[in-house]
Amino acid sequence: QLVESGGGLAQAGDSLRLSCAASIRIFPAYAMGWFRQAPGKEREFVAAISSKSGGSTFYADSVKGRFTIARDNAKKTVYLEMNNLKPEDTAVYYCASGSLPSSERRRYDYWGQGTQVTVSS
Repeated sequence: QLVESGGGLAQAGDSLRLSCAASIRIFPAYAMGWFRQAPGKEREFVAAISSKSGGSTFYADSVKGRFTIARDNAKKTVYLEMNNLKPEDTAVYYCASGSLPSSERRRYDYWGQGTQVTVSS
């Protein structure tokens, strides 16, 4: 089970940190990803991090340099630090777990319920 938190209202330029708490016995073995879905749009890749130490991270071009994904295996939690938020970042944000980090939704086996992020201009 994956449970996201940390969403809310923000103004352009603000920062938010999303968290995803995992009830996975061997959490370090899983790659983790963040996706988002805006109204009327398909769910899109945001960021991913490799398993274990999380030495490899991947980002969508739209968030590169502004968002940072990180994991704390002891807490079984993955984070998404979002800086310099823009109105186009408004979406429901989902975390997901899979065997390998990927930008493809089909590579992930488990999904959280999502947390809403709304950014006003």
